[in-house]
Amino acid sequence: MPFTAKILLLGSGELGREFTISAKRLGACVIACDSYAGAPAMQVADASEVFSMLDGAALRAVADKHRPDLIVPEIEAIRTEVLGELEAEGFNVVPSARAAQLTMNRDRIRDVAADELGLATSLYRYAENLEEVRAAAQRTGFPCVIKPVMSSSGKGQSKVDDETGLEAAWDYAVANMRGDRQRVIVEQFIDFDYEITLLTVRHAGGVTFCSPIGHRQERGDYQESWQPTAMTDAAIARAQDMARKVVENLGGAGRGWGLFGVEFFVKGEKVIFSELSPRPHDTGMVTLISQDLTEFDLHARAIMGLPIPDEIHARPSASAVILADRDSADFEFHGVADALAVQGGAVDLRLFGKPTTRPYRRMGVALAAAGDTDHARRIAAEAAGKVRIEYRD
Repeated sequence: MPFTAKILLLGSGELGREFTISAKRLGACVIACDSYAGAPAMQVADASEVFSMLDGAALRAVADKHRPDLIVPEIEAIRTEVLGELEAEGFNVVPSARAAQLTMNRDRIRDVAADELGLATSLYRYAENLEEVRAAAQRTGFPCVIKPVMSSSGKGQSKVDDETGLEAAWDYAVANMRGDRQRVIVEQFIDFDYEITLLTVRHAGGVTFCSPIGHRQERGDYQESWQPTAMTDAAIARAQDMARKVVENLGGAGRGWGLFGVEFFVKGEKVIFSELSPRPHDTGMVTLISQDLTEFDLHARAIMGLPIPDEIHARPSASAVILADRDSADFEFHGVADALAVQGGAVDLRLFGKPTTRPYRRMGVALAAAGDTDHARRIAAEAAGKVRIEYRD
């Protein structure tokens, strides 16, 4: 693979922005695609295209126009059957068209993990209407979690404590689904001690793991993450074994290289597979300060066939999100200097450059490194709290 690889990036949010920077540092040419103009990655890419990733004809037309060396999905909501067709024609889809197809839908990746690979998962059932939701909840028991099989960043996810909450949870899931499949997964609520993302890199030299990343969610969306997270050697070994199995399966016999964000619930030394993203993970934004090679650097190196270290170390660090609270197309940030002046450790910010806000939309992230992760979490939260979004419309 030449270092001047042409990359077609499908989805251009904040993760795509950081990936684009990493790829361009290695000499790549990046064409950033999204459904709206001025998306974060477009602001730093070589070229851009605006179209819906669910428009198969438009997706094919853009691929034929640019003839990229690598097609790199950054989002789940893509017409994945077209990716399969393009791959069959000789295009290199990262990490593979099959990985994109399986992980676009929670039901398909869950079936691979549980049925094909025998990984430990929560008890779950699928449902395509309210009556099936009620039947599934009787099987999983209460509390349970209901979420669309296709969504992102926790959209449409609810925890339901008893039967009276099922209808509202179903309606919420349907309203926040992506794609064209009205289907949810109803799963047993796991009373876990903590949850982690294990960044797993499949590359030309094998498989490399980053230190586990702990994270906290609200409304199914991450609010803060920290690295490393304290785990027993036995729990780490179980998580790494399961992650290796699933990324090897998704990568297949071809190249199948890239960084995967593999999520687990942990209860004592019991490790339970949750979900997987075949791309950099939002909780992994902490690596922008915790690791010498960020998750975006690792993804870029892996897909371009470049060397990945056998061991990747992390300094105690944390991230905390900066959220909007209303719809606006005219706003500005205040308090940036105050955030960067927070004492007690190294502090940094990433403001994503999104052109509009909406309630709970992630507009930036505060990053902190300190002597231990608890201290880093306090600093990151304080810095994020200093940043204010002022709306002018």
